[in-house]
Amino acid sequence: MKYKSLIFFLLILISSVVKAQLSTKEISVLKTNLVKAVESSKLTDSLYKKLIKLPNKTALITAYTGTLEALKAKHSWNPYNKIKYVKVSLKTMQKAINMDKENMEIRFMRFSIEHFTPSFLGFSKDLTADRKEIVKHYQNNNFGLADEILIKNVAKFMIDSERCTDEEVKIFKKYI
Repeated sequence: MKYKSLIFFLLILISSVVKAQLSTKEISVLKTNLVKAVESSKLTDSLYKKLIKLPNKTALITAYTGTLEALKAKHSWNPYNKIKYVKVSLKTMQKAINMDKENMEIRFMRFSIEHFTPSFLGFSKDLTADRKEIVKHYQNNNFGLADEILIKNVAKFMIDSERCTDEEVKIFKKYI
Protein backbone atom coordinates (compact mmCIF):
# COMPACT_ATOMS: atom_id res chain seq x y z
CA MET A 1 0.00 0.00 0.00
CA LYS A 2 2.85 2.40 0.85
CA TYR A 3 4.42 1.57 -2.51
CA LYS A 4 1.21 2.58 -4.33
CA SER A 5 1.02 5.81 -2.33
CA LEU A 6 4.61 6.63 -3.23
CA ILE A 7 3.95 6.01 -6.93
CA PHE A 8 0.80 8.14 -6.78
CA PHE A 9 2.73 10.95 -5.07
CA LEU A 10 5.52 10.78 -7.67
CA LEU A 11 2.99 10.85 -10.52
CA ILE A 12 1.39 13.97 -9.09
CA LEU A 13 4.80 15.56 -8.55
CA ILE A 14 5.92 14.74 -12.10
CA SER A 15 2.66 16.01 -13.60
CA SER A 16 3.03 19.34 -11.77
CA VAL A 17 6.62 19.66 -12.97
CA VAL A 18 5.58 18.82 -16.52
CA LYS A 19 2.86 21.47 -16.40
CA ALA A 20 5.51 24.08 -15.57
CA GLN A 21 7.55 23.04 -18.58
CA LEU A 22 6.29 24.41 -21.84
CA SER A 23 6.78 22.41 -24.99
CA THR A 24 9.22 23.58 -27.64
CA LYS A 25 6.28 24.73 -29.76
CA GLU A 26 4.76 26.64 -26.82
CA ILE A 27 8.12 28.32 -26.13
CA SER A 28 8.36 29.30 -29.80
CA VAL A 29 4.86 30.82 -29.71
CA LEU A 30 5.70 32.58 -26.44
CA LYS A 31 8.83 34.13 -27.98
CA THR A 32 6.81 35.36 -30.96
CA ASN A 33 4.18 36.80 -28.64
CA LEU A 34 6.83 38.49 -26.47
CA VAL A 35 7.94 40.47 -29.52
CA LYS A 36 4.33 41.47 -30.18
CA ALA A 37 3.84 42.32 -26.50
CA VAL A 38 6.35 45.16 -26.84
CA GLU A 39 3.56 47.10 -28.56
CA SER A 40 0.55 45.60 -26.74
CA SER A 41 -0.20 46.05 -23.06
CA LYS A 42 -3.16 43.69 -23.41
CA LEU A 43 -0.95 40.88 -24.76
CA THR A 44 1.68 41.64 -22.10
CA ASP A 45 -0.92 41.23 -19.34
CA SER A 46 -2.34 38.07 -20.90
CA LEU A 47 1.06 36.38 -21.24
CA TYR A 48 2.08 37.48 -17.76
CA LYS A 49 -1.07 36.02 -16.18
CA LYS A 50 -0.45 32.73 -18.00
CA LEU A 51 3.17 32.46 -16.88
CA ILE A 52 2.69 33.38 -13.22
CA LYS A 53 0.16 30.55 -12.89
CA LEU A 54 2.75 27.93 -13.85
CA PRO A 55 4.10 25.99 -10.87
CA ASN A 56 7.78 25.09 -10.57
CA LYS A 57 8.96 27.53 -13.22
CA THR A 58 12.18 26.81 -15.07
CA ALA A 59 14.88 29.47 -15.24
CA LEU A 60 13.80 30.37 -18.77
CA ILE A 61 10.11 30.72 -17.84
CA THR A 62 11.16 32.84 -14.85
CA ALA A 63 13.16 35.06 -17.22
CA TYR A 64 10.22 35.39 -19.62
CA THR A 65 8.11 36.44 -16.63
CA GLY A 66 10.74 39.06 -15.75
CA THR A 67 10.72 40.31 -19.33
CA LEU A 68 6.95 40.69 -19.21
CA GLU A 69 7.27 42.64 -15.94
CA ALA A 70 9.64 45.01 -17.75
CA LEU A 71 7.09 45.36 -20.55
CA LYS A 72 4.45 46.20 -17.95
CA ALA A 73 6.76 49.09 -16.96
CA LYS A 74 6.98 50.18 -20.59
CA HIS A 75 3.19 50.18 -20.96
CA SER A 76 2.46 51.94 -17.68
CA TRP A 77 1.81 55.69 -17.82
CA ASN A 78 2.42 56.17 -14.09
CA PRO A 79 6.12 56.89 -13.29
CA TYR A 80 5.83 55.22 -9.88
CA ASN A 81 4.48 52.02 -11.47
CA LYS A 82 7.17 52.12 -14.16
CA ILE A 83 9.90 52.11 -11.52
CA LYS A 84 8.10 49.49 -9.44
CA TYR A 85 7.77 47.13 -12.44
CA VAL A 86 11.42 47.59 -13.43
CA LYS A 87 12.54 46.77 -9.88
CA VAL A 88 10.36 43.66 -9.81
CA SER A 89 11.53 42.69 -13.29
CA LEU A 90 15.21 42.90 -12.41
CA LYS A 91 14.63 40.93 -9.20
CA THR A 92 12.88 38.23 -11.23
CA MET A 93 15.69 38.24 -13.80
CA GLN A 94 18.26 37.79 -11.03
CA LYS A 95 16.27 34.83 -9.74
CA ALA A 96 16.33 33.30 -13.26
CA ILE A 97 20.07 33.87 -13.56
CA ASN A 98 20.64 32.30 -10.15
CA MET A 99 18.76 29.26 -11.43
CA ASP A 100 20.85 29.04 -14.64
CA LYS A 101 23.92 31.29 -14.68
CA GLU A 102 25.12 29.92 -18.03
CA ASN A 103 21.96 30.57 -20.06
CA MET A 104 22.79 33.08 -22.78
CA GLU A 105 19.14 33.83 -23.56
CA ILE A 106 18.43 34.79 -19.94
CA ARG A 107 21.52 37.00 -19.81
CA PHE A 108 20.45 38.63 -23.05
CA MET A 109 16.95 39.36 -21.73
CA ARG A 110 18.38 41.09 -18.67
CA PHE A 111 20.92 42.95 -20.82
CA SER A 112 18.17 44.26 -23.09
CA ILE A 113 16.01 45.36 -20.14
CA GLU A 114 18.90 47.23 -18.55
CA HIS A 115 19.95 48.65 -21.93
CA PHE A 116 16.56 50.31 -22.38
CA THR A 117 16.27 51.48 -18.76
CA PRO A 118 17.53 55.05 -18.31
CA SER A 119 20.93 54.84 -16.62
CA PHE A 120 20.17 57.67 -14.17
CA LEU A 121 17.72 55.33 -12.41
CA GLY A 122 20.62 53.10 -11.34
CA PHE A 123 19.10 49.84 -12.60
CA SER A 124 21.72 49.11 -15.26
CA LYS A 125 24.37 47.63 -12.98
CA ASP A 126 24.66 44.23 -14.74
CA LEU A 127 25.21 45.42 -18.31
CA THR A 128 28.95 44.75 -18.32
CA ALA A 129 28.70 41.34 -16.65
CA ASP A 130 25.91 40.23 -18.98
CA ARG A 131 27.71 41.57 -22.05
CA LYS A 132 30.84 39.63 -21.12
CA GLU A 133 28.84 36.47 -20.50
CA ILE A 134 27.08 36.79 -23.86
CA VAL A 135 30.41 37.41 -25.63
CA LYS A 136 31.83 34.31 -23.93
CA HIS A 137 29.03 32.21 -25.41
CA TYR A 138 29.73 33.55 -28.88
CA GLN A 139 33.49 33.04 -28.51
CA ASN A 140 32.94 29.43 -27.46
CA ASN A 141 30.12 28.82 -29.95
CA ASN A 142 28.09 27.64 -26.96
CA PHE A 143 24.43 28.50 -27.41
CA GLY A 144 22.64 25.73 -25.54
CA LEU A 145 19.13 25.37 -26.93
CA ALA A 146 19.12 28.74 -28.71
CA ASP A 147 18.09 28.48 -32.35
CA GLU A 148 19.79 30.19 -35.31
CA ILE A 149 17.31 33.06 -35.40
CA LEU A 150 17.90 33.90 -31.73
CA ILE A 151 21.68 33.64 -32.17
CA LYS A 152 21.58 36.02 -35.13
CA ASN A 153 19.17 38.47 -33.46
CA VAL A 154 21.19 38.61 -30.23
CA ALA A 155 24.39 39.27 -32.21
CA LYS A 156 22.68 42.05 -34.17
CA PHE A 157 21.22 43.62 -31.01
CA MET A 158 24.58 43.51 -29.25
CA ILE A 159 26.24 45.31 -32.17
CA ASP A 160 23.42 47.85 -32.45
CA SER A 161 23.49 48.53 -28.70
CA GLU A 162 26.86 50.25 -29.14
CA ARG A 163 27.87 48.86 -25.74
CA CYS A 164 30.47 46.44 -27.13
CA THR A 165 34.17 46.90 -27.78
CA ASP A 166 35.48 46.72 -31.35
CA GLU A 167 36.83 43.23 -30.63
CA GLU A 168 33.44 42.07 -29.33
CA VAL A 169 31.69 43.53 -32.39
CA LYS A 170 34.01 41.43 -34.61
CA ILE A 171 32.95 38.30 -32.70
CA PHE A 172 29.25 39.10 -33.12
CA LYS A 173 29.59 39.97 -36.81
CA LYS A 174 30.53 36.35 -37.54
CA TYR A 175 26.96 35.37 -36.68
CA ILE A 176 24.92 37.84 -38.71
